[in-house]
Amino acid sequence: MYHLNRFNERGFEMLPFTERVVRIIKHIPPGTVMTYGQIARLAGSPRGARQVVRILHSMSEKHQLPWHRVVNSKGEIALKDPEAFHAQYTFLTDEGIIIGLNNRIDLKLYQFIPAEL
Repeated sequence: MYHLNRFNERGFEMLPFTERVVRIIKHIPPGTVMTYGQIARLAGSPRGARQVVRILHSMSEKHQLPWHRVVNSKGEIALKDPEAFHAQYTFLTDEGIIIGLNNRIDLKLYQFIPAEL
């Protein structure tokens, strides 16, 4: 099991990878998306896409992350729950992102490539 936090004398503290993931997600501009794998690579763990999923799931509310701007490597909404899928779809289209056939986002048009973070 991957640990997102560690406990110390001040309570729970985020691990460096988790801190980087949170910072990257917070900086995704409206109208753009990033992929789980892209975020993992930028945060220093090229094979950490599943960890990014866990971080989003457990920390989006607490850190007010724009979770809806994160999609899979094909540009698809990866959420299986119909209600969550619809929420992400709506948030993205409200930001001007066009979701095409097979519910895919054109990553060439909408993928955010940060210059630096």
